[in-house]
Amino acid sequence: MEKITIIGAGNVGAHAAVSAATLELGNIILLDRNADLAKGKALDITQSMALFRNDMVVTGTGDYKDTADSDIVIITAGVSRKPGMSRDDLVEINANIVVSIVEQVVVHSPNCILIVVTNPINTMVQLAYETSGFSKDRVIGMAGILDGGRFKYFIAKELSVAASEVTTMVLGDHGELMVPLEDHCQVNGQPIAELMSRERIEVIIHKVQYGGAEIVNLLKTGSAYFAPGLAVIQIVKAIIRDEHKTLPCAVYLQGEYDVDGAFVGVPVVLGRNGIEKIVEIHLSERELKAFNLSVAHIKERTEELKQKRL
Repeated sequence: MEKITIIGAGNVGAHAAVSAATLELGNIILLDRNADLAKGKALDITQSMALFRNDMVVTGTGDYKDTADSDIVIITAGVSRKPGMSRDDLVEINANIVVSIVEQVVVHSPNCILIVVTNPINTMVQLAYETSGFSKDRVIGMAGILDGGRFKYFIAKELSVAASEVTTMVLGDHGELMVPLEDHCQVNGQPIAELMSRERIEVIIHKVQYGGAEIVNLLKTGSAYFAPGLAVIQIVKAIIRDEHKTLPCAVYLQGEYDVDGAFVGVPVVLGRNGIEKIVEIHLSERELKAFNLSVAHIKERTEELKQKRL
């Protein structure tokens, strides 16, 4: 059975552990620098599984030795946003956290697939990639799955349809410059441009781009965690079950979409060994302009962090 380590026993990490256990994806280790927090949440999750006649056990720990030889390591640790903050405001403090974690991961699980959830995701996953020395097919950022879920929700609400009937795709940065693709959004195969006005589409795209901020402002003490926790486990499931499934993730581009040397959210095929293929889809002139702006922001933020860390 595969071994899955989740680093960070906060809300996102705990809900990722719940989702992984519910789906019975493998042996789950929940690690946090506060070992008792990790142990307490792991025990609570394990006991909850018994209510579903599910025999999965989640193990809590504060010791990286317990994570040794993990097949997949998920990094959720880091500072979350507060009202008035953007994901970019978290760069420097979360960079130090991610680097220290990845250094331990390399020692204890050198052959794992690494998935980053810590914000700002596109910059943190690039930092993890450079720190780890892993091949690009084994380093993934959770990005467009969460944003696509929000896109589905807003479309379904607008049209009074089931979210399961909506197909979406969101590319670029996991932030306010993300690119929800209107031309790739359909309801039961019908393009949304045929179902609502241009004005309503623009309103919904804005809601998607600021969907995380809306939740932060309502919670006041943190950011979203139910949806991010479930979103990252979609990646894990696709890998462990070798689904060859196409999902939007932040991955390292080397010429694809005319982007070189940056982690950008694009659709990829996921399987047992991680990223099997980067899927290049056609972008309209409007979408391409927004995508290039998003990529430029990713590169600028990442370069600023590099300069500060020199």
